Amino acid sequence: MPPVRGIVFFAHGSRDPLWSLPIAAVADALQQQRPDALCTCAYLELTKPDLSTACQQLIHQGCTTITVLPMFLGTGRHARNDLPILVDALRHQHPDVRFDIATAVGEDPRVTELLAQIAMQYIA
Repeated sequence: MPPVRGIVFFAHGSRDPLWSLPIAAVADALQQQRPDALCTCAYLELTKPDLSTACQQLIHQGCTTITVLPMFLGTGRHARNDLPILVDALRHQHPDVRFDIATAVGEDPRVTELLAQIAMQYIA
C-alpha cells in the first residue's frame, strides 16, 4: 500500500496572532491547488499548534509519511538543532510513521529568485 503523505509547515511562532497568517496562507494555497493534500501548520513556540499536535492531526487523517517543511529563510539554530530533536521524539512516539525534514524554504533557489524579483520593484 503506498504511503499517505502529509506536510507540516513549521515556523517559529509569535505572540502576535497576525504573525501566523502568511504561514496559514501557504497551507491554504496548497489546499487550493491540491484539495486532496493533507497539510497543516505548526510552531516552535508562542503559537499553536505545536509540532506534536499538528503531526497527530495528520496521523489521524491517515498519514504514514510526514514531511516537516521549515518556513525559515535559512537553516539556523531552530532548524539545525531544535527541529531534529522534536522530530526524533515524534519518531519514537509513532514508529509506524516516517518523518522527514525538508530544507528550509529560504534555501531553495526558487525562493531566492522570487525574493530578488520582489526587491527589483523597489529599484527598477
